[in-house]
Amino acid sequence: MSLGSDPLDALEIPDGTTVEEHDLVTESDVVVGGQSTIEFGVRGRNVVAGERVRFGGDIEAEGDCRLDTWCDVAGNVLVGENAYLGERVHVGGRLMVSGDLDIGDDVDIEEGFEANGWIVIRNPVPTLVFYFIVLSQLLRLGENDAAGELADSLKGESEHQPLTVPRGSTVSDDAWRASTPATVGDDCRLHGNIRAESIEVGEDNNIFGSLRAREDIVVRSGTRIHGDVTTRNGTVTIEEGARVLGDVSCRELELHEGALVDGTMRARGEMRIHSSDSTRDIE
Repeated sequence: MSLGSDPLDALEIPDGTTVEEHDLVTESDVVVGGQSTIEFGVRGRNVVAGERVRFGGDIEAEGDCRLDTWCDVAGNVLVGENAYLGERVHVGGRLMVSGDLDIGDDVDIEEGFEANGWIVIRNPVPTLVFYFIVLSQLLRLGENDAAGELADSLKGESEHQPLTVPRGSTVSDDAWRASTPATVGDDCRLHGNIRAESIEVGEDNNIFGSLRAREDIVVRSGTRIHGDVTTRNGTVTIEEGARVLGDVSCRELELHEGALVDGTMRARGEMRIHSSDSTRDIE
């Protein structure tokens, strides 16, 4: 990716992400764009949120946690390394930090806080400005590979792809809503309907909800969708071994041998059935 591109231009859910009771759990970093709502608690490696992000539960970060101005956390914030809280952040529970705490003005922590390292009370640099400063310093020092790795990690192209939520999105037990494309990795277990511009779901997932997009939808092998799959203008592709426990409605449908659809299939255009030795078109 170019260093000038938007790192939050898609809803990206990395491999192995699960929803466990009221928590969204991943082994990767979590990066949330501003003015988004995450009605779950979040457990991840590093947790970074833009301004005015609302979390409906606890935040547990193995590494750092960085919350921009006006963020609201309903529960506790537990941080394995350092924490950075912008001004007017609200924490409904307790803040526990194993490392240093950098905290802004008018931060409200209802049940108090504890930090084992240095505590600095000031207005921390906003998250996106912080990353821009780090990138600029790496480039100034000639560390182009390190700068590219940092930029790629935000984009989801590094070895450890982060969970990214675009600006203005909503993630809840009812629905995952984004105005951007959405990508789900492999071996995920998610609750909620997914609503996005386009959707690609990887292999061996369990999605307890429906998929709806304006453009194309792809369901990879071994994945189960416990709901309908609907696209207004695009093509739905269901690969071998995938199963949709609901109806499929689309402009065009590509159904691979061994794929199962429990409900009704409707395609305004062509319906293509792919087998190991041929492809049949059904008008």
